[in-house]
Amino acid sequence: MEVAAPLLCLAAAVLVWGVLWVWGSWERMTRPEQAGLPGGGSRTLLVTAHPDDEAMFFAPTILGLARLRHQLFLLCFSAGNYYNQGEIRKKELLQSCDVLGIPPSNVMIIENRDFPDDPDVCWDPERAADVLLQHVEANGIKLVVTFDEGGVSGHSNHVALNAAVRTLQAEGKLPKGCSVLTLQSVNLLRKYLCLLDLPCSLLLARDALFVLTQREAAQAQRAMSCHRSQLLWFRRLYMLFSRYMRINSLNFL
Repeated sequence: MEVAAPLLCLAAAVLVWGVLWVWGSWERMTRPEQAGLPGGGSRTLLVTAHPDDEAMFFAPTILGLARLRHQLFLLCFSAGNYYNQGEIRKKELLQSCDVLGIPPSNVMIIENRDFPDDPDVCWDPERAADVLLQHVEANGIKLVVTFDEGGVSGHSNHVALNAAVRTLQAEGKLPKGCSVLTLQSVNLLRKYLCLLDLPCSLLLARDALFVLTQREAAQAQRAMSCHRSQLLWFRRLYMLFSRYMRINSLNFL
């Protein structure tokens, strides 16, 4: 007992320190001035490849930026017509965005033969960059959010969007004051650890981190559930276990 008491005190101290460290990190990452994010009222454009990307991968970012009072826009580069479900998926996307707080007037869906929903087709990054730039300029966007070079799932359409924003940045075409955040891809193990990945997300390098509260996580689940045509058994498992339904780590380009 004499030995156990100091060990219990030490364990309690470590636990308290850990909780305070996590809370401190959370506080720093939710302050726009600390995270380097534009301030409240800024116009942010989320750039996705398919309907359901916004809920499946970016829900923590969308809800986190809404928490910071950003005005959110969505640019989806295809109607998701790979299985001839484009019309259904467009309606599902609007329903999902409504749950996530993005009004229909701020949702833009591109239907162009240059950008087919097809993992075997590599979109032309120059063409995608031109389309993206038009929407950035037309809407006075200050922050663009999209996939990183890994595309989270490795989908070629996701990767092409990262190539498009990199093209704009490399050529100096983005408007002054417009920055780009990309969603970190992680390995398969971390991808399905859900909240258990939070310590890794806090310890590893990133510029912005969004973690959903319990209420927000339920909101993200409702948004994903709007994509009824896509809710096959493996996507239901994804909803339960994927970190991307609860945690987003992002980096500036």
